[in-house]
Amino acid sequence: MLGCGLVSGRRLLLPAGLLLLVSGGGLAAQTTQPVEGTTGQPPAAAESPATETQPAGRAAHPRSGGWGTRLETEPPGYVRPLGESGIPGFESVDWLDFGLEHRTRFEYRSDYRRSNLADDNQFLLRSRVYFGIRRILDPLRLVVEFQDCRQFNSDFGDRTRDVDEADFLQAFAELHFEDALGEGYPLAFRSGRMTLEYVDRRLVGRNRWRNTTNSFDGFRLRLGQPTSDWQVDVFAVQPVERLMTKLNRTDEERWFYGLVGAWRTWSRYVTLQPYYYVLDEDRNDPDQVDRELHTLGLHAFGPIGQTGFDYDLDTAFQFGERGGGRHRAFAVYGELGYTFQHAWRPRLAFSTAYATGDQDPDDETDERFDRLFEATHPWSMSDLFSWQNTITPKLRLSLKPTKKLSVDTSYGGYWLANASDAWVIPGRQDPGGDSGSFVGQEVEIRLRYRLHRRLELEAGYAHFFPGGFVEETGPCDDADMFYVQTTLRF
Repeated sequence: MLGCGLVSGRRLLLPAGLLLLVSGGGLAAQTTQPVEGTTGQPPAAAESPATETQPAGRAAHPRSGGWGTRLETEPPGYVRPLGESGIPGFESVDWLDFGLEHRTRFEYRSDYRRSNLADDNQFLLRSRVYFGIRRILDPLRLVVEFQDCRQFNSDFGDRTRDVDEADFLQAFAELHFEDALGEGYPLAFRSGRMTLEYVDRRLVGRNRWRNTTNSFDGFRLRLGQPTSDWQVDVFAVQPVERLMTKLNRTDEERWFYGLVGAWRTWSRYVTLQPYYYVLDEDRNDPDQVDRELHTLGLHAFGPIGQTGFDYDLDTAFQFGERGGGRHRAFAVYGELGYTFQHAWRPRLAFSTAYATGDQDPDDETDERFDRLFEATHPWSMSDLFSWQNTITPKLRLSLKPTKKLSVDTSYGGYWLANASDAWVIPGRQDPGGDSGSFVGQEVEIRLRYRLHRRLELEAGYAHFFPGGFVEETGPCDDADMFYVQTTLRF
């Protein structure tokens, strides 16, 4: 491994050279949607064949080309009507949705998620089964999704991000009124346990990479659907506390509220998604801090004329109270991509993320942006970074050399937005800010190959080059993350 220290010109060129080597002669590409950046799950369709259909004569709405932004369908992508499962004798059963998925992943890590940079070789297993009843009992619809998450061979103890044995991921009833607000505009009210995924997944996501998944108990009202010209979602839920080897339970000390909209016809070049989230935490433990965080944001995306360029922008402001003080924070994300006219469908994109950090831990104002329930993997394959106290420029190239093979590679740099606040995931901090703000660089590559319509193979590698901040604040060495993953669906 390379030694630590401030990055020289040679080391700055190394990741860029690897990026160009991997991309090779593939810089030439397409006008269709790029491969989705959500490792471990195939690109989701614009709508689910089971519940969300495009009205006849209505053009499909543009989708964001931003990395990792495509939402999971409802029901999830591995689910189909039982009549489409290929099981003899059930060809006419279109009222029962069924899905079965198993994922096995091997991970090798030598990185900063462990305080002593220890190596770990871990196997992660996740199984899901889904049953949904629709139409035959309309307006009543019922859904149960079961999940079992386990880990083996790790040198460290079980964690809630890895283990959640034999529990319900979703179990809800829904009153679904088809075309209640006009053709293609249903009204649906849901009650029970559910997963949530909104806007661009940067603050509320159904964890695809992580072995376990966030779920919530509560209520959701939806007007319209993802194929409608407009859509409004309102929810009031409580996060589910994962207990690993026992049945999960509702976290009675936390409420999460949201109002999310989508306006898809303001312009063919602009789709707007305003959102407002409230996280209210009233803790019984005197050692924990009560919080009330309000997050007000706007997501916008679309093509830039007929140029082949597309953009994705997200801006969020946070305000509220934390303990006896105030919370004031801000975050922004911007991505500009270009899709080439080429059989390999390459897309080259440059993005920059910014999120504020806390300037002074001893004052009455907390300025570190809170990531809420985000999916962190799109920020870093090695999971070392989140949308908190960061400045993150990144260059990414995605290719599809064949119908079965998808490749993406990226190079990114990471700085602290405030040098006196923490590098959040590893928990390193220099309160005086004397260690600088440059955390390091990461180069990544992923390959995904569909061996069969029911079986997918995926592999990836990330190498992290530490910067001056890491050298000054603790153990310092290059970090590696490698994984191989198979996903089987029925």
